[in-house]
Order: sequence, then C-alpha cells, then structure tokens
Amino acid sequence: MDPATPGRPEDAVETARRLFLDDRNLYGCAETTFVVLKAAFGLEEPADPSPAMALNGGVAYGGGTCGAISGAALALGMLAGRRIADHGHAKRVARELTAELMDAFRAAHGAVDCRDLLGLDLRAPGAHEAFIAGGAWRDRCMAQIEFAVARTAPLADAATWWDAVARIEAAPSR
Repeated sequence: MDPATPGRPEDAVETARRLFLDDRNLYGCAETTFVVLKAAFGLEEPADPSPAMALNGGVAYGGGTCGAISGAALALGMLAGRRIADHGHAKRVARELTAELMDAFRAAHGAVDCRDLLGLDLRAPGAHEAFIAGGAWRDRCMAQIEFAVARTAPLADAATWWDAVARIEAAPSR
C-alpha cells in the first residue's frame, strides 16, 4: 500500500487513518506514523515501513514508548539528517523535537508508554489478538497516531522546520 505524498498536515492525518484502519492490519502504530511522515517530509522510500516494524506496541509489544512516538522519532531523525549537514547538530535537533513531541503527547494522553496508554500487556498470551478483535485500537491508538502525525507533519514546511531549529538553538540543551 502506497502512503502517497500528503500535501498538508490534514492530508497526512487522513493518510494515517487510511493506512492504520485498513482491516488487513498491515501497519501498526509505529509503521503508520513512520511511513506517513516520511511521505510528508519527502524522504526516500516512504512506503517502506521496515525500520519501524518491531517498534509497534512499545517495541515488540513490550509496552515501552508508544509506537506513534517511535515512528515519528525515526522520521524526524531522517529529516534532520537530510536538512542539517553537521551530524551532532542534526542529532540534537531530532532529539529535541522528539522530546517536545513526547512532552505534548504526555500532556494530551496522560502517558507515553504503550502499556500505560492501553492498560494491558500486549505480550501476555492472547492479549494482542484480543486487543485487535476488541477494536479499541481503532479509537485509542488511532487518536495517538493522529496526534503524533498532526504535531510533526508541519515540519515538512522548510520555514516551519527552520523556525523550530532556531528555537532549539536558542534554548539550553536538555
């Protein structure tokens, strides 16, 4: 499935909905966020979700950081690496933008870890299958993906990106 190239942040959110809510369950939270943001950012191979495959469910269903955040972090790292020649500087920008996303995500959703967000251990026998069958992912996880995509996709715009970089450069390092 081709994520296409969303032109506006709203298009990116709509693309994320289309991919994630597909009844074939081809893309998890990390993969959806990653491929949609790669497409929005104009990065190479936007339809390739493979670097994010094991990040769903808080890394291999382990309950850690939400895959929507992890997928966004991967895309932000790629974008920073393409737009900023100095590796150390690119790394700081990607890290700070991801930290900002995490802070906003926590404020909006109450947590950043998948297990806390879902209130369940996806690694427990039958838990993931029951979670998928129950359909809660269509609302809860989708809202988290939408948040990460909507918050991050505007950075595709060069002016928005460089404004964020300038803001980060003016702030003390974390």
